[in-house]
Amino acid sequence: MQETKLGFIGLGIMGRPMALNLLRAGYPLWVYGRRATSMDPLIQAGAQGCASPQEVAGQADIVFTMVSATSDVEAVVLGEQGVILGARPGSILIDMSTISPSATRRLAQRLAERDIAMLDAPVSGGEQGAIAGTLSIMVGGQAETLARVRPLLELLGKSIIHVGDHGAGQVAKACNQVVVAQTMAAVGEALILARASSVDPARVREALLGGYASSRVLETHGQRMLQEDYQPGFKARLHRKDMGIAMDTAAELGLALPGAALVGQYLNALVGAGKGELDSSAIYWLQNRLANLPEDSEDLIGKESIEGC
Repeated sequence: MQETKLGFIGLGIMGRPMALNLLRAGYPLWVYGRRATSMDPLIQAGAQGCASPQEVAGQADIVFTMVSATSDVEAVVLGEQGVILGARPGSILIDMSTISPSATRRLAQRLAERDIAMLDAPVSGGEQGAIAGTLSIMVGGQAETLARVRPLLELLGKSIIHVGDHGAGQVAKACNQVVVAQTMAAVGEALILARASSVDPARVREALLGGYASSRVLETHGQRMLQEDYQPGFKARLHRKDMGIAMDTAAELGLALPGAALVGQYLNALVGAGKGELDSSAIYWLQNRLANLPEDSEDLIGKESIEGC
């Protein structure tokens, strides 16, 4: 059994497997989830369930948070029965949620006033990366704090990059989401162009994977689009939230990000159509409707025009 006591708050699609990986490494673990049933798999595996974030922090040397939104992190950390009320001086909070960089800096300052260190450490890699412990982790905060907890992060991810001071990890995650969303939209447009030209989009994808257009988005999400398999690895409503963070940050800085703004509108429309719980690659579903194409690829592929006779 490891001596360092850990806490984990937020046991959803990402947090639960991350917490399990820490538990399996032999660390004593205290957990909290807003839905009591979300704690059951961890408790059955040997964790201790808690009634509040404050209780978790009172037991743990290092507390992880993995919740959905900026307001959720603020409530968990600063709210009634929040982490700040239970954490001891010298303890560490590692927030692995995706939230506002400016809010992260404010949280870090509030915690520092009580001698509680903080890292912002948002992740990329989806549910499968969380299960396998292969996430990409983008870290903001003090280098010495990261050095203390790096062995723990190595249980969760294969790429751990110290980006800079508080909030820098969240900026990196916003950049990641901008790239992923726009690449996803580009992949969707490419497949639509192929379909409308009566060319097999699966063959086009295969050809593109062999050249400069190759990417993990084309590989993974392109296949999802072809199969119309939108079971969530990362939900569209959460990607919309992340694009909102990117656009809010751009507004704070007086920046124009027109490509990101356009894809953000796609995600808005997707959520508005009742598809927010689907994987964000379902943007392709929306793009096909905007292009006025039929749902079934067979309605286009295999026409006589493809053979020229």
